Amino acid sequence: MNATHPAPVTTSPTPSPGLRAWLGLLVVLGPVLLVAMDSSVLFLAMPAVSAALAPSAGQALWILDGYGFAVGSLLVAFGAIGDRYGRLRLLKGGAAVFGLASAGAAFAPSPELLIAFRALMGVAGATLLPSALAVLSGLFPDARQRSRAIGIFAATFAAGFAIGPVVGGQLLSGFWWGSVFLVNLPVVLLFLLLAPLLLREVPSGRTDRVDVLSVLLSAAGLLFSVYAVKHTAAEGLAVGPLTLGAVGVGALVWFVRRQFSLAHPLIDFRLFRDRVFTIAAVTGLLPLAAWSAVAYLGGVYLQSVLGLSVLDAALTALPGAAVLTVTCVVTPAVVARTGVRAALVTVHFTIAGGLLLLLATGASGGVGWYVAATVVTGVGYGISFSVVADTAVAAVPPERAGSAAAIAETSNELGNALGIALLGSLAALIFRLDGPGLAGTLGETLQLAGASGALASDARSAFVTGLHVVAVVASGLHAALGLFAVRSLPRST
Repeated sequence: MNATHPAPVTTSPTPSPGLRAWLGLLVVLGPVLLVAMDSSVLFLAMPAVSAALAPSAGQALWILDGYGFAVGSLLVAFGAIGDRYGRLRLLKGGAAVFGLASAGAAFAPSPELLIAFRALMGVAGATLLPSALAVLSGLFPDARQRSRAIGIFAATFAAGFAIGPVVGGQLLSGFWWGSVFLVNLPVVLLFLLLAPLLLREVPSGRTDRVDVLSVLLSAAGLLFSVYAVKHTAAEGLAVGPLTLGAVGVGALVWFVRRQFSLAHPLIDFRLFRDRVFTIAAVTGLLPLAAWSAVAYLGGVYLQSVLGLSVLDAALTALPGAAVLTVTCVVTPAVVARTGVRAALVTVHFTIAGGLLLLLATGASGGVGWYVAATVVTGVGYGISFSVVADTAVAAVPPERAGSAAAIAETSNELGNALGIALLGSLAALIFRLDGPGLAGTLGETLQLAGASGALASDARSAFVTGLHVVAVVASGLHAALGLFAVRSLPRST
């Protein structure tokens, strides 16, 4: 008697991505690297920009973080617009505008125009990140390969933040300050030439409309609130800025309340009811705030206080950048063994300890201590870049993963902008109160007082005091969040 055996079930394996997919990944990574790099490329270039355009203290801060605010406030909105009208179409249009705005910024003849072009670059940058990630996901249908590609995407984004000051310093050693923007043009041009050949549109099926009022409320709320902080720190109390600040706070409150009433909110604040998600989102914001503020103030410290050339200042950023990038790459394998809880706790205590090393810097020396601080904090920054998005997405139901990823990306950009805006304004306030009172910035003061003499020495000491205060405040915030993570995160996380 012959036994009848069921025919084996055959499943067609998911096709492995071919050469076109990996080439497409390389093409997508170009704009991603530029968006991240332009958040930090001016940190070492600001002394040269200040010498050429003579911006006020408030204008200097807007030149630095107007870009980050534009990206952070519009990132979620453009993610929704890409879902509705086409990710690849938005990606190509955003890249073209980014290139044109970069050219405008390179040749800007005044601080006002430079701020405007930087803001336009930020608007374009906000179109690139969510669309690039969506297009990239469409290139890799296999989950394992897609995860690997997204890991490369995250590492590239982190590396862009880290190498921005280095690239800026290297360019300034041989060219004028506008070169830090012109370097974007070849990458943009190459992307626009190759994208139609290697990338394809990714349908999303979404038909909901973007809530325009929410976009306006979030952008206006951030803009007015931060303007009030900047003006008060640099110039003192005044009725106009304080009134705008109150309007900004009101707009942000209205924005938050409106999100709870929308079927498709720009930011789903209900996700913050989960402690793991909340800690992950704040971990996306706070390290970037500390990193951007210290990197900006550190660039001024190395050049205007210690007198290093822009090339030497760039070289001091290399060890920290290398540690950050390597940590970002190896963190996923380590987290797989130790768990997310240990990683999130390590982020904050490592950064808190590294920032305190800056207290050993002084007006007459301290390069070694500065480099040591960037190396130690680089470990924490690298871990945060690697774990935040995955942790945020894993903490919520699958149907809300898109909203969680958008919030994680937005927290990074807002952290970068808020660090310079709030912590940079704190340093400006300390300088205004403790300095010689000739001008609102160290660069302007040194131009008026001369590079040597008692007034110049007082100005440099006041700037270092501001750097120390920022380091202590940022360290305290990280230590507090680290303790909160220890107490709040489940041990099984």
